[in-house]
Amino acid sequence: MPNTATAARRLQVAPSGRTLQYADGTPFFYLGDTAWQLFHRLNREEADLYLANRAVKGFTVIQAVALAELGGLEVPNPYGHLPLVDQDPLRPHEPYFRHVDYIVERAAALGLVVGLLPTWGRHWKLVGHEGRAIFTPANARPYGRFLGQRYRGQPIIWILGGDANVESAEERAIIDAMAEGLDEGDGGEHLMTFHPRGPGLSSDALHDAGWLDFNMIQSSHGARDHDNGLFVERDYARQPVKPTVDGEPRYEGIPVGFYFAHVNRLDRMTDDDIRQAAYWSVLAGACGFTYGNNNIWQMWAPGREPAIAANIPWNEALDHPGAFQMGHLRRLFERCAFDQLAPAPQALADGPTQGGAKVRVALARDGSRLVAYTPRGEPFTLDKSAIRAPRAQESWFDPRYGALYPFHTTDNQGYQTYLPPTQGRGQDWVLVLEGKER
Repeated sequence: MPNTATAARRLQVAPSGRTLQYADGTPFFYLGDTAWQLFHRLNREEADLYLANRAVKGFTVIQAVALAELGGLEVPNPYGHLPLVDQDPLRPHEPYFRHVDYIVERAAALGLVVGLLPTWGRHWKLVGHEGRAIFTPANARPYGRFLGQRYRGQPIIWILGGDANVESAEERAIIDAMAEGLDEGDGGEHLMTFHPRGPGLSSDALHDAGWLDFNMIQSSHGARDHDNGLFVERDYARQPVKPTVDGEPRYEGIPVGFYFAHVNRLDRMTDDDIRQAAYWSVLAGACGFTYGNNNIWQMWAPGREPAIAANIPWNEALDHPGAFQMGHLRRLFERCAFDQLAPAPQALADGPTQGGAKVRVALARDGSRLVAYTPRGEPFTLDKSAIRAPRAQESWFDPRYGALYPFHTTDNQGYQTYLPPTQGRGQDWVLVLEGKER
């Protein structure tokens, strides 16, 4: 049986149904990193480097796949081991999973939760992938049970799916069986979600699933200024209430709209694009955000065939600016009690409400604090009566460098137009208003 300290650190859905928390009530900000090929491509020394880097930067969840996408069933891991004997889900290969054990345990020691995908979608998907799937309802359940038993007591979030949507009753039966097996194996101690094909939402097919504790969206990589907050708003309005998070937004360093025929492979997403997606989604009501880097998800290194035009070794890409800025995101929202915030479009009296400059606003449920994000530093007007205090402290937060600049304390009446310190693409700012007594 787990000790009291371990049990207190289990993750669960918060009473509000909007965020996640530890069992002791401490809020948990989901700050993920997509490391899909982590188990399959990195040796132990490399995994140590990667995990330590992410822990220091403030990430809380590492998303990785047991049966990986790129050669996951056919190409051995660095130690020469395949995950399954004869690609049979009923015959997991023990040496391969001992390596997975090592990474899960190292992550736990660093305070990280592993968002563990039992398999990538191509290995269970039937529609459009005839002849490639290795899973059936009959073998998905015992495979899930094997994983659940093996990682019982470890800090895990189960993420089913793997860039694939449920499109038939047969596919739903496979996913339901795998979820049931996981639940049987770990005694129901871990949260479960589903990583859909992008752009898409787990809630479209699975919101009614009893095993789906929170929703996941994939806003994907199609364009700059693609408003992932719209996905969050759609989930936010669903009943019953469940948390949601963008599990795969645009990646730093990925060619913009890479899946379109006309794409310019030299036009790549930057940290500016990442910040915009991050703040848009959290202020729309998400329980956190997932960062991704095109070189890191696949753990690309020279000598490996690059996917989607990867061009920088993963260990060099670890310190790209967007990754640092995700730590700023987490620290700001923890400071602002993110678990008490709710979208507040009614507080925006004037300003950009569509396109790449769109301003989003969230308000503490008790009216004590307001947070507004402007992606391009354009002026906007707030109804200050939303703050339920006689006066408010006004501060600008720089999401690029993580600095907070208090600039004014004012009576809390009427409307106020705010002009951010700088303007233009990449000149995003966060306004924080905090109620003060006289």
